[in-house]
Amino acid sequence: MSQQSIPLSSERANTRDERGSNPSPPPVPAFAGGALIGMLGGLIGLGGAEFRLPLLIGPFRFRALEAVILNKAMSLVVVASALPFRAATVPFSAIATNWPIILNLLAGSLVGAWFGAGWATRLSSRTLYRVLAVLLVLIAVALLFGHGSTAASALLSGPWLIVAGVIAGFAIGVVASLMGVAGGELLIPTLVLLFGADIKLAGSLSLAVSLPTMIVGFTRYSRDNAFATVAQNKVFVAVMAVGSIVGAFIGGHLLGLVPEQVLLPILALILVVSSVKVWRHG
Repeated sequence: MSQQSIPLSSERANTRDERGSNPSPPPVPAFAGGALIGMLGGLIGLGGAEFRLPLLIGPFRFRALEAVILNKAMSLVVVASALPFRAATVPFSAIATNWPIILNLLAGSLVGAWFGAGWATRLSSRTLYRVLAVLLVLIAVALLFGHGSTAASALLSGPWLIVAGVIAGFAIGVVASLMGVAGGELLIPTLVLLFGADIKLAGSLSLAVSLPTMIVGFTRYSRDNAFATVAQNKVFVAVMAVGSIVGAFIGGHLLGLVPEQVLLPILALILVVSSVKVWRHG
């Protein structure tokens, strides 16, 4: 019995050490990094949190779970800001009219977000790095083949559409919580292809689904000791979030300046290269 308990205790101690906090990075690099990531996301009409995660793990040297939680905190700020910004293009009345779609996806995504955050806090640091690496490749594929999707009508109807919406929402909620992202790269193609939503409307509907989904995931993370990293790095979080909003605003105004046929493969390649580096962290 004692021979088994010693390695187990040692493993848990190592896990705590791996997730220890680093000194908070200085504000200027935080703002610059956030602005760059925001601009990349803004160029394709997204928040860019998927690109921010490798930046947190790499140059800013946060542990995997800390990076996910900090990314989630910043994603909350960015999404909460983006929803009213889009009101000029897609009014709140148009979003409210589509409440059945929002509720359908939320029925799965809220549960998925809770479970995803719970799994992230229980995984060893090594395993979490590798899960994140695989998910970055998944997002790269979704970016290449799902962005700019069009559909004339809903793919399914009746009860089958509801079931498919709940399943898709659950999967997206899990991925969003595990990565600390809003999940727009997955939500927008789902809204367009599964529900037949217009691409502009889908962008706003995805934010309406993302916000409560992220709040649930964030709430689940708050029950873990690693959540203390938010308070320890509150200035960093605030500065980088502001940088992300500014960058997204700039990127949004540059939308269409670089052809998507050129931009999307480059961004997908960045995610794949980042996934390799994150995997090696494990």
